[in-house]
Order: sequence, then structure tokens, then C-alpha cells
Amino acid sequence: MKKLVAVIVIAGICFSFNSSILLTSGDEPVQIPASRQRTGDARAGFKYLTTGDYLRSGIPLSYFKMGFGKSSMNYLNREGDNADIPYDYTVVSAPNGERVVAPNCMQCHAQVFNGRLIIGLGNSTLDFTHNQKLDPKNAEAAEKLLENLDPKKYEAAVPFFRVVKGIGNQLHTAVRGVNAADRLAALLASHRDPKTFRWSDQPMLEVPTEVIPTDVPAWWMLKKKNAMFYNGFGRGDFSRFLMASNLLTVNDTAESRDVDSHFNDVLAYINSIQPPPYPDPVNKSLVKQGGRLFVQNCSKCHGSYGNPGKFPNLLIPESEIQTDSLLYKSNYQSYQFVEWFNNSWFASGDHPARLEPYDGYIAPPLDGIWITAPYLHNGSVPDLETLLNSRERPRYWSRDFDNPEYDYKKLGWKYMVQDSVRNTNVYNTDLPGYGNYGHRFGDKLTVRERKAIIEYLKTL
Repeated sequence: MKKLVAVIVIAGICFSFNSSILLTSGDEPVQIPASRQRTGDARAGFKYLTTGDYLRSGIPLSYFKMGFGKSSMNYLNREGDNADIPYDYTVVSAPNGERVVAPNCMQCHAQVFNGRLIIGLGNSTLDFTHNQKLDPKNAEAAEKLLENLDPKKYEAAVPFFRVVKGIGNQLHTAVRGVNAADRLAALLASHRDPKTFRWSDQPMLEVPTEVIPTDVPAWWMLKKKNAMFYNGFGRGDFSRFLMASNLLTVNDTAESRDVDSHFNDVLAYINSIQPPPYPDPVNKSLVKQGGRLFVQNCSKCHGSYGNPGKFPNLLIPESEIQTDSLLYKSNYQSYQFVEWFNNSWFASGDHPARLEPYDGYIAPPLDGIWITAPYLHNGSVPDLETLLNSRERPRYWSRDFDNPEYDYKKLGWKYMVQDSVRNTNVYNTDLPGYGNYGHRFGDKLTVRERKAIIEYLKTL
């Protein structure tokens, strides 16, 4: 039984798919047009997000409690079976009526910060390193054990187990704190028929071998954006992308249609989320100076704030941003995946989604940026001070995941510079996809000017 409950899964809600049909633009930024979005009920969206059955297979409830015990922190104020389950899991009914525990969107899109759960904050503490998540050996042993002990619970857990066995050993990242959700999405697509979502034990598409990391963006930014994902290639109905975690355990598109009927409400809830305000007093004179400097140096790409504010929705070409390009070159540039998605159920109906790749990255909104460390699309820069001064970015650095401390002056997790890579808790910027270069626009500023801009950013 211990082998059964040793299986742990993680499923990021917002998935990205690969593509090679590039929307290039030379050296000039490209403005993203708006896509029509469905509206919904934010309150219903929160309920479905935290208690809904968008995943319908997992670890049987009794075995989950046997292995993990009960959670003493009911951050979401849930009731019934969910009251003593960790916030990033949900108890749902499998199609045969068995109660199972499935991962939910808060695995990637929420984080405990100073004792408070911040929904919408990207989880920067996840551990996708070897044997931490989706272990196929544990899943196979647990499956055999459960099949003999309780056939009905086994039946409820089968969709979950088959995914773990099929893709679990292909999700490992090199360091802790980065996310492999893009990779997970590509792997799931490779085992799913695009029209029916039926599972195939053998992959039907070839998936690149490298695992390129991402840092999970804050959900509260989505309301300003005209496209999803770091290269802005998620177009059309955002709800279709948000519900893509359903691919983890879905049986067919009839189930997906039911889940889809709730995700307009989930989008409404996400659009209602506001970033947490900076908790300490700010230097008002520095804020004023920093605001002027921000307009002069940053607002062209990142927008203006206050009332009225404006976000330009600009895609910045690689030649200008110069950050690590492997995310869009590897994760987002394989023709078979863009074809899979753009010819799949997700691209059908009266609110379809589609992929339009781009050779670069979107300049994101900066609302609540003070709490969203680490920075850049791969989480390679530990704080805003070093983001604005590329000469000071550490090559190897680590932070305390067990007792994390936040630096409210530099705006980032307190970290230690390392002289070598000793373990997976050390971020290694030499690795492909983990580079901390590019976005050097702050290098020309003086120390005083950087300090002023950081003080201003605390107010966003």
C-alpha cells in the first residue's frame, strides 16, 4: 500500500503546444490583436476550479489519506471530503462512483507566501527533478496492488495510472523551481487522438527529447493579454487552453465538452483576481522618480499603469529581447504539434482556440511584479535588482526551499551565489534553456535610477 500512495502527480493547467509555422517580423515588435472571449460567473468559476471534476481519475481517497494523512491547513475553506485534503488536490467522483484524489490547477497556479495561499501566483517551488513527480515504477506497482485488492478502485484509477506509466519518465527538469507543463502538454497530445482524445499506449507523434523549463506566469496578468503563453501563440478562446489539463485523465471529447461548459466561469474567476499589494511602506519621492524613468525606459513594451493604463500587447523579436530562445524554438516549434492542436477538438465549435507561433516573446504586464520572482520566462534571474543589471546576474545560485525568505528591497527570493553545481537546488544558467542572458535594457541605468524604478514597481 505504501507503494500505491507513493505516486504523486502534478498537472499544470495552462499548457502550450509546439509549432514550426512561424509568424516572424524582422526586428520590429508585433502587436497582438484581441480574441473574442466568453464571459461567465466568477463565483461559479472559483468553485469549479477548487472542487470541480475537470480531472476524473486519481488515487483512491482512502489510500491517499493512508499515505499522506490529513492536511491541517484548509486554505480554500473547502467542505466535505476536500476539507482536509491539500489545496492542490481535489476529491472527485470517478465515472464508476469511486471517490478519488486528483491534482488540480493550484499545483502550478498558487503558492503559499508568508503563510497565505496566493491563488494565481505561479508556484516557484515545484520539484520536477528526477523521481519527484509521475514515477512510472511506483505507478505500475500501485496499479498491480490495487487491481488485486479492490477492482472498483482500480477501475477508477486506471486513466491516471496509464498516463503516469506512459509519460512519467519524460518530464524531469535539471533544477528545482522550474515548470515542465509545456513538456507535459506535448507528451499528452502525442498519446491522444486529436478528434476523440482517446488514449494510445504508444505515442502517435514524435516528441523532442529535451525538457525546456518555464516559470509559471501570474494568472492576474491574463485579463490584459490578447494571447496566451510566453510567445503569444495561444489565440482564440482562452478557456480552451485553460481546460487542457483535462487531457491528463480524459476518456473522450464528450467528457471534454462537459468540462468546457464550466471553463468560461473559470476564466471569469481568473480575470477577477487582483495581485496582492506590496505590504511595506514605499519611498514616495523615489516612486515618483521611478515612474518617470519607467515611462522613458519601459512603458513602450510593458505598458502604462494607473488610471487610465494601457497594455500594448507587443511581441518582441529575438533580435531585440535576446533572452534564451530554446523555449519558443523547442517547445513551440514542431509542426506536428501545431497541426495536432489546430486540427483537434480544441480548435472546433463556436469558440475555438488556435496556435499562431512567433519567433520571440511577449512583453508581459507587470502588475504585482514584486511577488513574482524569479524572473525571465525560465526563472533564471533571482530578483529584480539583477534583472535590471545583467552584469550582476549569478551564474549558479540557490535558495532555501524549506524555509524561503523574500527580499523586499531587491524583490526576489533571498539566494546564495554558488561556485559550482552541487545538486538540483542550484540553478545552472549554463544549461540549454536555462540561460539568464538578454533583457539588458536596465544596464544603462545608474544605481540610483534602478533603485527608483524598483520602488515604482512595488506600487503596480
